[in-house]
Amino acid sequence: MTVCPLTLSALPAGQSHDPAAARRLFGTDQIPSVDVDMAKLHTVGLAMVGVTSLSGVQRKLSLGLDSARMTLRLQTAGRQFIVKPPTDRFAGLPANEHVTMRIAARCGLPVPEHGLVQLSDGALAYVVARFDRPLTGGKRAVEDFCALSGHYPADKYRGSAELCARVVRRFAAEPGVALRDLFRQFLFAWWTGNGDLHLKNLSLWTDAAGQVSLSPAYDLVNTRLFLPDDPLALPIGGHKSGLTVRMWSEFGAHCGLPQRAVARVADELVAALADACALVERSFLVAEQQQAYIKLLNVRGLLLAELAGRL
Repeated sequence: MTVCPLTLSALPAGQSHDPAAARRLFGTDQIPSVDVDMAKLHTVGLAMVGVTSLSGVQRKLSLGLDSARMTLRLQTAGRQFIVKPPTDRFAGLPANEHVTMRIAARCGLPVPEHGLVQLSDGALAYVVARFDRPLTGGKRAVEDFCALSGHYPADKYRGSAELCARVVRRFAAEPGVALRDLFRQFLFAWWTGNGDLHLKNLSLWTDAAGQVSLSPAYDLVNTRLFLPDDPLALPIGGHKSGLTVRMWSEFGAHCGLPQRAVARVADELVAALADACALVERSFLVAEQQQAYIKLLNVRGLLLAELAGRL
């Protein structure tokens, strides 16, 4: 079975990708080539100092689409895409982020267009459209929760889910809607083993309607595939691990959600469990990582089912 590197959907024989998905991401039926390979990455990183983030183990490159040559190329202005190449330390990181974002989309979380692209040396890299700079042009205001809560970037792990809820109440145009979306993001992060939902990986933005709301979800990774005991980045009710149905219900109440709304969010994730597992099976993760991911989804799905009132 051939799988689309953008959507992870099965493809007809002889087809390399879904043209409709390519149009949504790149504005063209074809997947552009990338003129950056692993051998050049260090040089590229030096050239991008002060322009893009290269902190931590996951390198990020800002690239723009050269439509005439059908390539994603290094550029320091008018950037439209973030490309994340593989890393030696965490094997399969691009495929990990890709499938986690696909699961998020299946669960109804707003996400930017994304996919996998092949570098010139054959390695797979994760590519995501910058939602603050749409292909149609212009720029939308985005502020992460670090800035909104008055924290320095280095303090992105010094916070809590409750602090994030306070940020939403203070700045969002429709706090009730944004708080429900925030609760869903935290619950999804826990379900998918994402220990990196820190203050810089949550943002408010000015949406297409001109309203300040929770931005599309981004930087979603199952960190437990690399760090098996990785807890949540931000505590919920003072806890980063060992969360219970009661703790999630209390956080939902803190977000102003009635119990039926908490149950509905959990039920939406439970309803997506089979599809989520199928996405993992079709992903570009190696078999061992696929098995570990599916096991986590099923085990934690039991708590979600209880929270949803199914058990």
